[in-house]
Amino acid sequence: MNYFEAVMEECGYKPMTTFWMDFTIADKFGINAIKDTFQRAFEGWKYDVKYLTELVMVLNHKIWYWYKKDEAKAKVYDELWREADVWCSENLTGEDADYYFQTTD
Repeated sequence: MNYFEAVMEECGYKPMTTFWMDFTIADKFGINAIKDTFQRAFEGWKYDVKYLTELVMVLNHKIWYWYKKDEAKAKVYDELWREADVWCSENLTGEDADYYFQTTD
């Protein structure tokens, strides 16, 4: 069980995607790989509220995972998280918005 799965299990959330592992692989290749992984995941899944929500949660946990370990990675994860969160706030409505905000709360 990886870090994200362990933390989510404590919260009662079962991960549905490979996003944590995708970003963990990207971490090894640097900032450009992290950004590329985000762009592909975001563009591929931004209209699937459950996957999009999990993407935002993974980005948020990666900020804290890298906090004090690697400031550059933490900063890029923060930027990507903010970008995705703003998109969700501006574009999700109704049940999708309810799911997003309840799950990420």
